[in-house]
Amino acid sequence: MTDLWLISVPLDKTSLTNVEKLKRTIAKTNQASCCKFSIPDLKVRRGRVPSIRSLRGYECVIKKTCQCMKEVMEQSNDKVLENALANGVDLLSYVTKFQWDMGKYPTALPLSSLAELINKEVSQVETELKSRSAAYNNVKSSLQNLERKHQGTLHTRSLNEIVRKEDLVVSEYLTTLLVVVNRSWERTYESLSEFVVPRSSRKLYEEKEAGVFSVTLFKRAVHQFKAKGKFVHWLKRNFSEVFVAWIHLKALRVFVESVLRYGLPVRFQALLLQTDKKRSKKLREELASLFMHLDPSFAWMILVVGGCLGLNGLMWHEQPFSFYCKLCKLF
Repeated sequence: MTDLWLISVPLDKTSLTNVEKLKRTIAKTNQASCCKFSIPDLKVRRGRVPSIRSLRGYECVIKKTCQCMKEVMEQSNDKVLENALANGVDLLSYVTKFQWDMGKYPTALPLSSLAELINKEVSQVETELKSRSAAYNNVKSSLQNLERKHQGTLHTRSLNEIVRKEDLVVSEYLTTLLVVVNRSWERTYESLSEFVVPRSSRKLYEEKEAGVFSVTLFKRAVHQFKAKGKFVHWLKRNFSEVFVAWIHLKALRVFVESVLRYGLPVRFQALLLQTDKKRSKKLREELASLFMHLDPSFAWMILVVGGCLGLNGLMWHEQPFSFYCKLCKLF
């Protein structure tokens, strides 16, 4: 599992010398890889540095979105991760090549306004996620009820005398499904998917309150017919939005903590270290040794931005010389 550590050190001569020592050491021992993490010069009002303490609310939204993707796509965690992209690229690439989005989060805004902007964006996604999840579950429940009816009397008998060859449309792009439903089917079936052929449903047989109906739709939309298509698209798009906001908030957090620890004017350097669980202990010891001179003010920090390619959550802990977090899995 990949761990990504976001560290911040001041730009004094000793710290910069030790950063170079750190790069040489980790390259020689293979403890980690290191790259610069670019954080812009954000707007700081003297005496008004906001406290940005909790990231857990954002992680909960990401976790819920991932869980929905897994349930709706009915695929393995690895397959879900392949579909979990940020701005069209995989999560590890996005974090290691992070660039602040000036269009979405203008650096001219005060820190507090940036935090509010990110919070509002994630809150909107969370609200819509609840609404869409409820709608999807309602459709899913309705389809499950239809499937249970399909297993009743009409399903157990042979359909040879009910369904004729001409009732079925089979081509390169189209297919026909048979469903056992009640009479309301004819009023609602076209709304189940945009890929249903309009007016294609035909009543083939009726018995008491239920009947056998055919419906024609595009082959590639069979799963979308079960209310998955639009929801999956929404999940992918909004996972990207929330993840991007999450990483921006982490960058904002590092900026704020660096200002609080190192003071003004803003002079610090952020680095992203990529390591794993086996090497993390030695890496932490190396960092403690190199930046021991910052001990009196607890002035250096480590922020683990995520494990499992950036998809894990975190809980904050403070220790001497450090500021780091413990991972908790999404799946």
